[in-house]
Amino acid sequence: MEKLIDQHNRIHNYLRISLTDSCNFRCAYCMPNEEIECLPNSKLMSTSEIEQIAKTFVDLGVKKIRLTGGEPLVRKEFPDIVQRLSKLPVELTLTTNGVLVHKHLQLFKDAGIRSLNVSLDTLNPETFFKLTKRNQFQQVWENILLLLDHGFRVKINAVALNGIIEKELLDFVRITEKLPLHVRFIEFMPFSGNHWKSEKVITAKQMLEVVQTEMDVVKLQDQVHDTAKKYKVVGYEGTFAFITTMSEHFCGDCNRMRITADGKMKNCLFGKEEMDLLGTLRKGEDILPLIRLSIFRKHAMLGGQFSPDYLKAEADKIENRSMIKIGG
Repeated sequence: MEKLIDQHNRIHNYLRISLTDSCNFRCAYCMPNEEIECLPNSKLMSTSEIEQIAKTFVDLGVKKIRLTGGEPLVRKEFPDIVQRLSKLPVELTLTTNGVLVHKHLQLFKDAGIRSLNVSLDTLNPETFFKLTKRNQFQQVWENILLLLDHGFRVKINAVALNGIIEKELLDFVRITEKLPLHVRFIEFMPFSGNHWKSEKVITAKQMLEVVQTEMDVVKLQDQVHDTAKKYKVVGYEGTFAFITTMSEHFCGDCNRMRITADGKMKNCLFGKEEMDLLGTLRKGEDILPLIRLSIFRKHAMLGGQFSPDYLKAEADKIENRSMIKIGG
């Protein structure tokens, strides 16, 4: 079949599949309401439906699939889903909060998973508890080290939260001195209910200036479709990077698509339009036309919802789900 190419001549070959909107943490920027209602199982894509939808995308040229949530590892069918998708000719990876990783290490190896993204916004156990409402920092950190010991490539995703990242930025970079970790600082992005304001954004430029005052930094070569701008401290084992969604968007060569846990296709993280692949599939109808229509309608940048100048963004006018309902 023909590849998925939008009106802006971007080829889409990277699919993110959310397995659940449930999570065992309660980070405010992702799950703004502690009492948020998660989807009943009947509304979630089943294991076989995930497999069928994934196969369709692979036939359309998808080369990489990332499993997300919520927290993907809390879904009881997670091992079965991974085993099925591992049979597809794609690079399979996932994003996790890391707390359950030790229970699935052999599964990852058997499935050919070689790289994981671990969400971790602080290196301070007390701050971790305040952010997540869970006393699990030590388990997450031990699992990060466990992954490294077993040869996995580990990226740490840290949301640059105003009032926290300023105190911990250098600590995060320092952990790359002896450990081959790849720390990525993500500029704070607006989603439904997360109380985003432009003044809460700490930009990559601001963070880099702080690091450069203390350390000898070199810029690394970024690859095509990279969302992160990579750097390295001279002599350090690992790297650090910035995901500059707000201050310098990277929509020009975007190759990403998303499927929410309830089977809706989003062509952009910030887009309000969704295509109901699961509902169509359950009617016994072909989902291919919806997939192509979704890609055709993709906006040139930022879901068509706000200005590339983040200082002009009006969060209350953006139509979207909360992050946990979209999928990380």
